[in-house]
Amino acid sequence: MCDRFRFVVPALLLAATIACSGSAATPAPTAEATALAVTVTPVAARPIARFIRVTGTLTAEEQAEVAAEVAGRIVATPVERGTRVAAGNMLVQIAASDTQAQVAEAQANAAQIEAGLGMANGQPFDAERVPDVVNTKAAYDLAQADFARLKTLLDQKVISQAEYDRSFTNAESARQRYEMARNTASQQVQALQAARARVTRASKALADTSVKAPFAGLVAERLVSVGDFVTPGTKVAVVVRVDPLRVELTVPEQFVSVVGVGRPVALQVDAYPGRTFTAHVRYISPALSATTRALVVEAVVANPTGELKPGFFATAQIEQAGQTEALLVPAKAVTTVSGTARVFVVKGDHAEERIVTTGQVVDDLVELTTGVTAGEQVVLDQGPQLVDGIRITAKGAPAPAAAPARQ
Repeated sequence: MCDRFRFVVPALLLAATIACSGSAATPAPTAEATALAVTVTPVAARPIARFIRVTGTLTAEEQAEVAAEVAGRIVATPVERGTRVAAGNMLVQIAASDTQAQVAEAQANAAQIEAGLGMANGQPFDAERVPDVVNTKAAYDLAQADFARLKTLLDQKVISQAEYDRSFTNAESARQRYEMARNTASQQVQALQAARARVTRASKALADTSVKAPFAGLVAERLVSVGDFVTPGTKVAVVVRVDPLRVELTVPEQFVSVVGVGRPVALQVDAYPGRTFTAHVRYISPALSATTRALVVEAVVANPTGELKPGFFATAQIEQAGQTEALLVPAKAVTTVSGTARVFVVKGDHAEERIVTTGQVVDDLVELTTGVTAGEQVVLDQGPQLVDGIRITAKGAPAPAAAPARQ
């Protein structure tokens, strides 16, 4: 038993010695092996176009609540909600039998007066062609001729003074009847104008039985059905023009000086994420709102396909005139946690975490307004291992390209 322990103990000592010598032979890791390899890029100073970020709502270029102008029963409704109409297309038809009768009656009255005035076949008014005037004129001429003949006979002492006076009275009466006929004819001309006005009014009422679209657009709503009775002022349909669309934007007071008519506006709507629609400023309010201290600006955006709808909420960028210098880094170099933006900047062989303030976004670049200076190297490939103060080995990446000016 003792002999057996005599051989085991040296063996254990030998094994421990070998293990210790093997551990001492393993080389210690170098500083380069423990450093984190990262890709860096310089903070670039570039001129960029500035934009004002505002919000607004899309509205129709024109919107009309079309109403009936005559009373009657609806007999046809050829449009539905969403129907595209041209200017003058019929929206609803009102029964026209009564107005047709009124037109016929007014035309007959006017024609009767025209015939009495001798204005058949479109001839212009001439009092001397009026039948009553013609008859009284003939009687007056005859009385004048008789009076002239009797005056000669009186001078020759052939007739008595009484006969002469009677002839004078007859001639004077004929003249007065002639003048009265002319005056009556003039009054009839005024009556004819009134009759023609009634024809015009009745004709308009007949035309108004067909309620038409005031402009080209879409029917947003039809408010009546066949069989409904309408009166003047009853709304029958709503028509909107959706190409182009208006967008009303509210611009803060500090940006009023940089907004001008014709400036481009980039619009985005939630219905089409990632898409940008180009509008242009058309109207600028002459005064700021007293409550919001902001200026109302209206832009127009083309909508030939009808993709954009009135009522869409839009975010907009209004381009300012000229360009200004900005510090730009790729967007992937910036992380935001709980609303705070951070970047990692190369400091010797370490990474230094900095809190930054972001500005304008231009394509895949982000403007940094505080926290960095031009030429500093920022880390691109951030990951969970990248922490403040970690040792790094950096390899370069191209500087951010110049931000293009938008047209």
